[in-house]
Amino acid sequence: MRPSFTYSASFNIPCTRDRALKSLGVLLLLLCVFPLAAQVETASITGKVTDLLTDQPVDYATIYVKGSTTAVESGTTGRYLATVPAGEDFILVFSRLGYRETEVNVGVLPEGSTKQIDVALAPTESTLEVVVRESKIEEGGMIRETPEAIRLLPSTTGNLESILPHLALGVSSGAGGELTSQYNVRGGNYDENLVYVNGFEIYRPQLIRAGQQEGLTFANMDMVRSLSFSSGGFEAQYGDKLSSVLDIKYKRPDSLRAGLQASFLGGSAYLEGSSKVNKDGLKKFRYLVGARYKTTQYLLGSLETSGEYTPNFVDVQTYLTYDFNPALQLGVIADYNRSVYNFDPVERSTAFGGFFETLQLFTRFDGGERDDFLTQMGGLSLTYIPEKKENPFFLKFLTSAFRSDENEAISIGGNYSLGQLDSDLGSSTFGEVINELGAGEQQQYVRNFLDIQVYNAELRGGLELNNRTADVNKAHFLQWSVKAQHEIVNDFINEWELLDSAGYSLPFDRESGAVELFQVLKTENELNSTRFSGFLQDTWTWRKEDVADVRISAGLRGTYWDLNKEFVLSPRAQILYKPLGGTADISYKLAGGLYAQPPFYREMRGPDGEVNTDLKSQKSAHIVGGITSDFYYGKKNPKKFRFIAEAYYKSLWDLVSYEIENVRISYSGQNDATGYVAGLDLRLNGEFVPGAESWVNLSILQAKETLTDVQHLNVTGRGEDGEVLSEEVDYVPRPTDQNWRLSLFFQDYLRSNENFRTHVNLTVGGGLPFGILDDNEVFRNTLRFDTYHRIDIGFSLRLYEQGETKERKLFNWTRATNLSLEVFNLMQVANQAGNTWIKTIGAQQYAVPNRLTGRRINLRVAMDF
Repeated sequence: MRPSFTYSASFNIPCTRDRALKSLGVLLLLLCVFPLAAQVETASITGKVTDLLTDQPVDYATIYVKGSTTAVESGTTGRYLATVPAGEDFILVFSRLGYRETEVNVGVLPEGSTKQIDVALAPTESTLEVVVRESKIEEGGMIRETPEAIRLLPSTTGNLESILPHLALGVSSGAGGELTSQYNVRGGNYDENLVYVNGFEIYRPQLIRAGQQEGLTFANMDMVRSLSFSSGGFEAQYGDKLSSVLDIKYKRPDSLRAGLQASFLGGSAYLEGSSKVNKDGLKKFRYLVGARYKTTQYLLGSLETSGEYTPNFVDVQTYLTYDFNPALQLGVIADYNRSVYNFDPVERSTAFGGFFETLQLFTRFDGGERDDFLTQMGGLSLTYIPEKKENPFFLKFLTSAFRSDENEAISIGGNYSLGQLDSDLGSSTFGEVINELGAGEQQQYVRNFLDIQVYNAELRGGLELNNRTADVNKAHFLQWSVKAQHEIVNDFINEWELLDSAGYSLPFDRESGAVELFQVLKTENELNSTRFSGFLQDTWTWRKEDVADVRISAGLRGTYWDLNKEFVLSPRAQILYKPLGGTADISYKLAGGLYAQPPFYREMRGPDGEVNTDLKSQKSAHIVGGITSDFYYGKKNPKKFRFIAEAYYKSLWDLVSYEIENVRISYSGQNDATGYVAGLDLRLNGEFVPGAESWVNLSILQAKETLTDVQHLNVTGRGEDGEVLSEEVDYVPRPTDQNWRLSLFFQDYLRSNENFRTHVNLTVGGGLPFGILDDNEVFRNTLRFDTYHRIDIGFSLRLYEQGETKERKLFNWTRATNLSLEVFNLMQVANQAGNTWIKTIGAQQYAVPNRLTGRRINLRVAMDF
């Protein structure tokens, strides 16, 4: 059996025809000058073959992929190691004289991954059923998932990233809640996460300030083959962010398939296929095309601010590959993504406070909001891997371009009234306003334009050195990369807010009587810069049957940016250890290193609009330790479970402090803080109900910081005269200090009809901290949102699936047809996403909560052909 290979690269479409022709010429020149590259698309399966009756190892059992021409045999301890194809389903066959032949259906494996399959063979004369137990040895300490399970999760955004809090360790959607696809990982913010698709780094729009403005993210779940996620301590081969990495692989189609999906929130379609097998047994051309449309108008109708919402989000992308021969492949990826958000508010009514004091804000609006975010990305990759039996190597060249053209226009005025409600249950005016605390006008004006262009080229390579003996398998896998990236930023920001209370513009200058604006931000900047980065990494594996499986990865990453003239080195290492001698299936992980995040444009721009080009990289030292245990529970019908526990500590310095409102991050533009994050993540997943996998995640963390040259105080109470009592503290909460979070996804089905299933999605998390507007330094982030809690539930009915024993003719012209009914926010909880600040003429501020969506029902139908 010969392994298959995959390659990729990328280019972007510049804004003018002349520039496009010049870029194309440069690209062709680069392709001629640089060596080409590759990536082996194989995986490994290891395990142990035993006798079902005696539990003794079975030697000389033959293991092979059905349809292939090569096989391996189990050793005297029953252990085996087989190389299998990645990216496709296959059947693994176990046979041995005196035992019944067994076939195991194996789903799609990510390339480079290792899966464990232990088989207890039944003797020929026995009537017992063969027992197959599967588990994975995680590569690089990353959690790996296939898209089948995640497509069942009820989701308001339809984006892959919004599902991560239920899959990965230590992930939270932050203040944006169910409306956002952005996420925090282990005390980091939205800008600290790496995302790759087929080796290309993915970028996001910068100006989005609220979850309802967000459209479709890059990753298309109809096109995803597998995903891997690391919550920290990741390898040097991944880029320069402080918190996490999401690595997505798209499908490699081998047959013609298509699919459609439609719901109240939009729809999607995809088409995939390949050319016919040529005389050399090679399918040269493969194509994958996906289109999505989303509208959240129906969902946003449940917000407290009523009005006309007209959001329209469109994404079209394709991934094409062409195999010149088995060793050389060309890959092309392209994406067009446009988000248009129009909003004309009418009125808002928000009640807040406690039992003893309940307040109500009522506002009538004029004006509207018009936002248009257009992103385009193109990529080209060329992968080369020669056929070598010894010391195989690969080379891969990638080049890509990205452009984000963002336009934000807001002109909204509102007349507001803030009053106190009568909370006396026996009063005749219960629930009515009995005391007006403030009245006035609030006007917001925004005209923001941001154009970002990113062009890059990267050359990657790898060399594998194997040293196998009779009982020990040892190998080194050397990887390296050099990358250059050019960035062009054109920024025009013009926004102000006028706040008028009782006829006085705030802030109010009684001496001059001048009209002053409450908040002003005006800036116009243009930046041109180039970054260089590279890494060198060695992964050493050692395996001895019935002793241990060890994987040690160590690498060094370097970055240089010509704008701030900073050169940073980041050493990283991790150890994965799995004992093989006992009956327990447990692996151990220890990872650590230095991580640096060079600033992007948003971190450099301060509250006054000035850009700090001397801003240094934010830095972090990670230490992560954990265990992964795969076990089976039950005797008659054992069910597979996996338990993961990871503890971590991150020391942070050269931080750029920030404040966050909904999903908009406002940075200080200075390296003005230090801090730390410490926590524990627990995850249990398995078949609580046979044939239906579920999982539960629990995260506990503490994210603290201290601002440079600021002595922070914490409120301890009030004195008899009403004076605020306080004490000095060394650290205060970061805006992502959620303390704890619990998420659960549970599946079940009717015993009489497994085609009808229920999917319950529960999220509960501690309130995020925030501070008083314009006074959030000394007493920093002393307030917190209420606890976030939400339940989404889905009911799915499989109307038809090819190959099922009970033939149903209604949808037999499809490969599969599913109907789903989803209920979002089942308990109608009014979770908080941020605050609207109201200031009275007496300078007293009130934080009026901006709440997320209410209960909504969604109907979804999906067909595969």
